Parts: sequence; C-alpha cells; structure tokens
Amino acid sequence: MAKKRSRKTNRRSEILMAAQKLMVSKGLTGVTTREISKEVGCSEGALYVHFKGRLDLLLAMLEENLPDMLGPLQTLRESIGRGSAQQNLMQALCGIFRFHQGVVPRSAGLFAEPELLAAYRNSLRRQGKGPHLSMKVLEEYIRSEQQLGRIASHVDAKVAASLMMSSSFFRAFVDSFFGKTMQPAWSEFAKQLVATIAPKP
Repeated sequence: MAKKRSRKTNRRSEILMAAQKLMVSKGLTGVTTREISKEVGCSEGALYVHFKGRLDLLLAMLEENLPDMLGPLQTLRESIGRGSAQQNLMQALCGIFRFHQGVVPRSAGLFAEPELLAAYRNSLRRQGKGPHLSMKVLEEYIRSEQQLGRIASHVDAKVAASLMMSSSFFRAFVDSFFGKTMQPAWSEFAKQLVATIAPKP
C-alpha cells in the first residue's frame, strides 16, 4: 500500500511540475489539461485522479510552486535590536525582490483568468498571506527599531514599508517586461532606498 501511495504522490508532483514548466514556457493560457498530460506522459483522465479540474490543478500549482517571501520576513522579525537596522532591512528587501522576480512573470497571466485570480486571492486570505501582510511585517519592524532608537523617529513606518514593497515589485516588473536589468543594480538601489527612507537617528 505504501508503494501505491508514494507512486500516486509522485504522479501528482509530476503533474504540478509539468504545469509549472508550461506556465514558464507558454504562459498561463498554455497550461491546458491536454498539454499537461502530454508533458507528463499520461492520459487527461489521469489528471482528474488528483485534481477536480483545470482550475483546481492551477490553484494547487500556484499555492505549492510559487516562491514564498516568508523566509526573509521571518528573519527580519528575529533581527529586532540586532546588527544594523539598515542592513537588516536591506537583506529583507533583497529577499523580497528575489520573491518578486519569481512571482511577477509567473503570475501576470492570472489577470487573464478572473476565476483563477479570485480563487488564488481567496487562497491567500485563508493562508494569511499577501502583500499587505508582508508590508505589515516591515512596518512593525521599523516601529520596533524606532522604539529602540535605531531608526529615526520622524520616519513614517507605514509609508516606508509601502515604498520598499512597491519599489521591489516595480523593479521586478520592469526587468521582466523589458528582459534586462535596470540600473543602478538592485543591491545598490536597495542600499540607497533604505538609507533614504529608514535613516539612522
């Protein structure tokens, strides 16, 4: 029985990996059950053993295969009062940018599929994820460091968090849209951004 369960689990993973590969190469509209079954080497009917339909399959792909920005944000939470506040923010921002680099090109097609977009939006709500919550972590970190006197008190933590998140997303979007890296390089841009919106007291 264990072998059967393992084989079933592996087939599900293969299906999701195939869907992910197709999304990168053909865009979300190219991720059809026919193309997925062809990529995996199984019948279309075999997909329905693991998923209710294309929407269920695509939602699982988005939930399980898109990168997560929780790592750099959790590290930031644990860095309050430690090291340099500005360096901590820059490291978190670089992690968020890596997340946006992975997410932007893969999720753009969501807007062409309103039903999937709504389902994914609801999924993020259920899981307690989303950009507004990530900005909340940045905001809380800045406030905590302000209380410790490590970030200037005149800084509006909410605005600073919003600027960091939106700058990261915009840079990732422009890089992906034009197929080349904007200048200055992200590491230098992030350093200057943090120094401007979260200066030392």
